[in-house]
Amino acid sequence: MIHKFITVLIVVLSGTIYAQNSLEGTLSETGTNAPLFGVDVYFPQLEKGAMSDEKGMFRITNLPTGSYKIIASYIGFKTYSTTVNIAKGNNTLTISLAPSAIEMEEVIVSTPFHKLQRENVMKVERADIADLRSKGAVTLADGITNVPGVETVSTGIGIGKPVIRGLSANRVLVYTQGVRLENQQFGDEHGLGVSDAGIESVEVIKGPSSLLYGSDALGGVLYLNPEKFALEGQTESDVNLNYFSNTDGLGANAGIKASGDRMRYLIRGSIASHADYQTGKNNEQTPQKVTNSRFREYDLKTGIGYQGTNIKTELRYNYNNLLLGLPEEIGEQTTERTPLSPYQQINNHILSSKTSLFFEKSSVDATLGYTFNTRKEFEENEDGAALDMNLSTLSYNLLYHLPKGANWETILGIQGMHQNNRNFGEETLIPDATTNDFGILGTSHLHFSNNSDLQIGVRFDHRSIDSQMMGTLSEEGYMAALNQNFNSFNAAIGYKWEFLQKLTGRLNLASGFRAPNLAELRSNGVHEGTNRYEIGNANLINEKNIQADLALEYKNRHLEWYVNGFYNGVSDYIFLDPNGETIDNSPVFLYQQQNAKLYGGEIGVHIHPHPLDWLHLESSFETVTGKLEDGDFLPLIPANSLTNTLRTEFLHGSDKIRSSYAFLTLKSIFDQNKTSAFETSTEGYNLLSIGLGAQLSLFDQEVNLRLSGNNLLNEYYIAHLSRLKSDGIANIGRNINIGLSVPL
Repeated sequence: MIHKFITVLIVVLSGTIYAQNSLEGTLSETGTNAPLFGVDVYFPQLEKGAMSDEKGMFRITNLPTGSYKIIASYIGFKTYSTTVNIAKGNNTLTISLAPSAIEMEEVIVSTPFHKLQRENVMKVERADIADLRSKGAVTLADGITNVPGVETVSTGIGIGKPVIRGLSANRVLVYTQGVRLENQQFGDEHGLGVSDAGIESVEVIKGPSSLLYGSDALGGVLYLNPEKFALEGQTESDVNLNYFSNTDGLGANAGIKASGDRMRYLIRGSIASHADYQTGKNNEQTPQKVTNSRFREYDLKTGIGYQGTNIKTELRYNYNNLLLGLPEEIGEQTTERTPLSPYQQINNHILSSKTSLFFEKSSVDATLGYTFNTRKEFEENEDGAALDMNLSTLSYNLLYHLPKGANWETILGIQGMHQNNRNFGEETLIPDATTNDFGILGTSHLHFSNNSDLQIGVRFDHRSIDSQMMGTLSEEGYMAALNQNFNSFNAAIGYKWEFLQKLTGRLNLASGFRAPNLAELRSNGVHEGTNRYEIGNANLINEKNIQADLALEYKNRHLEWYVNGFYNGVSDYIFLDPNGETIDNSPVFLYQQQNAKLYGGEIGVHIHPHPLDWLHLESSFETVTGKLEDGDFLPLIPANSLTNTLRTEFLHGSDKIRSSYAFLTLKSIFDQNKTSAFETSTEGYNLLSIGLGAQLSLFDQEVNLRLSGNNLLNEYYIAHLSRLKSDGIANIGRNINIGLSVPL
């Protein structure tokens, strides 16, 4: 009986896996019907695609039956998007692309329905890592500050953590390789721990995203998309070199990837090394190197995948090693690269598995992740690491895409996490503890015939925290045992509508939550670097928020503008407050809760006048205000800023110069006088940047060359979100970046 069942199962699976369904078609320009060569045709959900040949023809094989979105993108043309029904056997599709000066659109991965930005109900910011590099970004944390509504809390240039509309740390969730990145992000001096090498793009959800991601997404999500595998039958490799003048910084990465009929793989390694950075100059200050701001980073990313007709699966691994100096003063002026005490040694291991099964009318996505973070901090005159923490996290995410209706899609899912924190050093910031998460969600997208869309969803989450007793009763460092549970219901609703095919409006209302972290619940001691004696509060409850977003966007062939506004009401916001006492000459701070609110937004305009389609004029303004219920301002709120950019882009017919670009940017940061009781105001400043680059053909070899300069006027300034501000240490001065990329 069992033998017969296995035989039947093998026959069924064989028929499913080896069914040879395909899609072939042609691509041409609207109006002229001229064939288009080199157009990317791609199924986002299937992660399969092809490139059109000289006759504009393409062919994609091994496709499952069912209904799937397909996009076609090409520089200088409006991105094409439609849903096709793949039947058994051969299928055909004819695509016509309309010329457009607007940049190509990409599918938004951080939201669940694989939509282009213009089709998305939720406004999501997206930036290519290549574009951030062209602007001279030293690190990934530095680069994301070019995304509207995003800033970074920095400790020099080696340590930075994202701030989304005034919220940071455990209120912003980071995803990489499709799994949540857990690396002790509660700490001010704890950075991202991810290299930009092997990252293709970054997406930012600004606002509560607990519906999709659970706890800690109260402020938003930073979603890092890893580089794609090569298209079927292709092999790609490249070498990339970077030099930064200010830090004598050197960076290099190289990768190779290949895909066969079913198997595919990739591997990329990188290294970066920086000496101490140098500040700017004004009438009173001369440039000086900030002692011990040096850092070094090694990174390895690799992946292997299998793609059949009805199944695709991949396994990715990322190892990141950081050696970070912790700057405290301007002392010895040197070009040494080995960090002095105090310094951090951080290792991140990220292992992720993603599998999709495609049925005739539905599909299942299963993602598993394991991250292991080791953080060691070494202090002067200490044998071994004073602080030594290990954090291991196992996460899972199972999503079931129900059969699609005529105009609606629904996803049901379960998500969870099992996490262990362990201490091995003399210092203890948080106790040994185990955290478990479980969440269940449902969300639907409805498309109406009047070019409008509705998205709704609900979710329930449960978090349990079980910590051990640490230290000795009545002494510094004592932490009582803790066993607490946190529950939360959340919902989101969004509506998108289009007027005259040019004006798009989006209105979103969403709730979110964040369970208190271990530091807030159980701290008991001096927090190094802040000179505060912090005492946790075991009676803290969930932070909860409701945010309303209104976004308006107008777009035609030569003009774009947008207005994004938000109001974020946070109940039981957790913050530190002094009680007037001192312990060991350090002021005592207690964790308290009070309602808070944040509001603001972004506005921008982009002009590319006819007939000068190569010319782009861009301007954007960002503002956010955060207040407690008693009227005090929240800490670490970014100052208002205005950014103006003049940019050119050319496609050349020359055999030597394929394309080129140039830009001139002036970013004006205004005075920040809306400060918390424990901050000082910050003067405004202006930063001038330029850049240019070209895609060249030298000796039959393609070469991408870029040159950029940041803070060209070498202005002496201190950013409001710099953790070195309290020490009077300025940010980085003039920095020239030279980059070279060579596809092999």
